[in-house]
Amino acid sequence: MSSSNALAVKIKLSEGTDISGLLQVPERRRACYIFAHGAGAGMAHPFMVSIVDGLAERRIATLRYQFPYMEQGSKRPDSPKVAHAAVRAAVAEAARLVPGLPLFAGGKSFGGRMTSQAQAASALPGVRGLVFLGFPLHPAGKPSDDRAKHLFDVQIPMLFLQGTRDDLAHLEFLEPLCRKLGPGATLKLFKDADHSFHVPARTGRKDSEIRIELLNVVADWIEKFSAIE
Repeated sequence: MSSSNALAVKIKLSEGTDISGLLQVPERRRACYIFAHGAGAGMAHPFMVSIVDGLAERRIATLRYQFPYMEQGSKRPDSPKVAHAAVRAAVAEAARLVPGLPLFAGGKSFGGRMTSQAQAASALPGVRGLVFLGFPLHPAGKPSDDRAKHLFDVQIPMLFLQGTRDDLAHLEFLEPLCRKLGPGATLKLFKDADHSFHVPARTGRKDSEIRIELLNVVADWIEKFSAIE
């Protein structure tokens, strides 16, 4: 099932409003990834589409969804409280729509960080692991690991997929962080890729190659933790 056939859904929030989602369920699915978008682009961004289509080919269902600010056409991201509520509502909706499937959650940049914060505050029901596509460890030009403190409160496995040229996750902070997080954290680096997993032409590699490698890593990792009861 490709993204062109994704099912539009409405995800109800606790305050009585709802947000849009897109459910993509391939045949013989083996897990579901609840996929939050980055700060500057919504769930229909080409990168998001390429990821969900690639995961569908690997028998992984996805539920993409909009944060409230994106739904309202605003450029200012929601407060953590509002974003966390959206994450929880999406997880609950996925559990309802694809009952019995192992659940994983995370997202691109901002979406991944909000998901991890929600999980750290109170475990997301049924979620077995978190997958981050470009975790924003710090603002551009201000390297630090200040945004990582909550990750030590996450008690489920985490997969970090990061480009070595990511301006929002300098390796001098990211690699020591993942070691400190212990065996539950897996870091996969993509040489020469930036925060959007783009590689310069001079490397001789294409973005599509990076994306295939990324998708294979995600699928293998999800398969590993789907088998653990």
